[in-house]
Amino acid sequence: MQSYKIEDIRNVAVTGHGKCGKSSIVEAMLYNSGAIDRLGKAADGTLTSDYDIEETKRQMSVSASVEHVEWKGMKLNMIDTPGYFDFVGEVKEGIRAADSALIVLSGRSGVSVGTEQAFKFATQQGVPIVFFVNKIDDQRANYQKTLEEMKSTFGKAITPFVYPIKEGDEFKGFVDIVDMTARRYEGQDRVDIPVPDGMAETIAPLRDMIMEAVAETDDALMNKYFNGEEFTFDEIKKAIRKGVKDGSIYPVYCGSGMNNIGVRSLMDGIGKYLPAPNEITEFAHDAKTGDPVEVVQEVSDTTSAIVFKTIADPYVGKMSFFRVYSGAVRSDSTLFNPNKGVKERIGKVYFLCGKKQIETKIVEAGDIGVVSKLEQTNTGDTLCDDNKNIILTGIDFPAPVLKMTVEAVKKGDEEKIVSGLTKLTEEDQTFSITNDPETKEMLISGQGEQHIDVLISKLKTKYGVDVKLKVPTVPYRETIRSKVKVEGKYKKQSGGHGQYGHVWIEFEPGLTEDMIFEEKIFGGSVPKNYFPAVEKGLREACMHGVLAGYPVVNLKATLVDGSYHPVDSSEMAFKTAAQLAYREGLKQAKPVILEPVGYLKVYVPESIMGDIIGDINRRRGHVMGMGESDKEGLNMVEAEVPMSEMFKYATDLRSMSQGRGTFEFEFIRYDVAPNNVAEKVIADSQTI
Repeated sequence: MQSYKIEDIRNVAVTGHGKCGKSSIVEAMLYNSGAIDRLGKAADGTLTSDYDIEETKRQMSVSASVEHVEWKGMKLNMIDTPGYFDFVGEVKEGIRAADSALIVLSGRSGVSVGTEQAFKFATQQGVPIVFFVNKIDDQRANYQKTLEEMKSTFGKAITPFVYPIKEGDEFKGFVDIVDMTARRYEGQDRVDIPVPDGMAETIAPLRDMIMEAVAETDDALMNKYFNGEEFTFDEIKKAIRKGVKDGSIYPVYCGSGMNNIGVRSLMDGIGKYLPAPNEITEFAHDAKTGDPVEVVQEVSDTTSAIVFKTIADPYVGKMSFFRVYSGAVRSDSTLFNPNKGVKERIGKVYFLCGKKQIETKIVEAGDIGVVSKLEQTNTGDTLCDDNKNIILTGIDFPAPVLKMTVEAVKKGDEEKIVSGLTKLTEEDQTFSITNDPETKEMLISGQGEQHIDVLISKLKTKYGVDVKLKVPTVPYRETIRSKVKVEGKYKKQSGGHGQYGHVWIEFEPGLTEDMIFEEKIFGGSVPKNYFPAVEKGLREACMHGVLAGYPVVNLKATLVDGSYHPVDSSEMAFKTAAQLAYREGLKQAKPVILEPVGYLKVYVPESIMGDIIGDINRRRGHVMGMGESDKEGLNMVEAEVPMSEMFKYATDLRSMSQGRGTFEFEFIRYDVAPNNVAEKVIADSQTI
């Protein structure tokens, strides 16, 4: 593979809503460049970018992949990302490594929630954006309506660079509005033709829109525009590049990825109008002082690179995808990881095109490569020369929102499950695994049901472990609501030395979650040396309540009286006597079930606030407040909701808000459970 100068490289994240055809566009690019000799299809499982077994099985992208496209003396690194919300971490990885974003949307469905999310992530990262309206050859596609939706959603920077030519409802080609040429398609053959008669009225205002956008990039061009002078093509191209880079122009192309229509024009536009890596300002911070450092994106500078994605392969080992910002990453070299404070040996390095690896000696500034078997470097870490010691901006992954219990199908596979999931966390930092010390359950937390389903499937295919999922056990508690005084007596005589312990204990509601133990013994009815045994017996007993076996909290126990035997009394006898008193006392002290309650913040569009509040009420929640939030375009609802009602909330909220809503939820306290809930908890405990 030939070497490319940094100014001839374009790094583009391909994003958009699920099923909009992102991967088919990348596939068409590869076909146009000669990298592949036939167009693959998602339905056949033959797309270059969707090579993972989970992707071919599900016919959709679940992870980001890198495909390099060589086109007219340039190298286009296309980072194809998933469109489904559960795999948002992969999108963030792709955009982090890119200098631009290609947002794909369907001409049939127009602006979708995933389109808005892709736009949000791209603008948060500060990268230039180009749009491609796909599936334009579908008879139900409406380019004009889609443009109006885009303008309404993303603002006046939306600038159509092409316009489709239709005969009736059939797509025949398009007009390039920038250079005022037209192209007609006969199958996949493209023929240049004059702009069709009758399209001038449609094209003229769109071209004026481009010229106005061009004029706004420079005072001299603005003067020419007002004087009615024509811009030269070089002036137009230069101004568009400037406008695209600063976000005042979002070029819009259209076509069909599956049928390879309009994709070559898109590729030309990427090369002409999107910025090269050395045109982008990249900042890092000093690993020692934390001061900001501007990174000079040139091969001549010392090396700095970021690992933006990791694949954990049980056979090949860990594969680390990296983007070089300065200098070069060479095979058989050593680089420093300032995040971990360790040196990493760089073995063989490769360029990627889907699953195909092309070995190279060097990956230079601006380019993307992969290296295997880095020992301590993870996604988001920096690799640099020892004397550079800077840390590039990492990746802000979203916190998991859905939690499930993982159980082994085959007994004894627990260690394999932990090992496999731990390796999967190396390639996916949007999920976590924990062990609940109370319920003894292994918990997996992810971005949604589909995300967790894919992880469990990978666990089986990659590491040979089959598991089942269930809703996590709710960590209920028990307490009492009245004061009682009870006796506990343990007496055992079986010949020879016996056992004797006798106590009177008052039980009442306590002020702290932990049990409070006191003694008010007069006259030595219970010797002091047995007090610790009584307390120990009570603390052990508090691990299991009398209603459903859950831990008891907010309990005060006071030892007030008792008796002992000078020969038969022992610590064990008094410990047992205390536990007998506990079991009898708590039954009399009006025991209740406590359920955990969490504090919920939901961010949703104002139009569905009523639906969200109604749903919270159905979950037995109490709305505490509502109003505008600091999240753009969203309102906030605050509520307290029982945790038992929240396990599937991530999925339900996504459905209610069409993916626009987000939420935060954390435990705050325990409250007395309603009778119907308590009865079910008690009944369930008796079936275990």
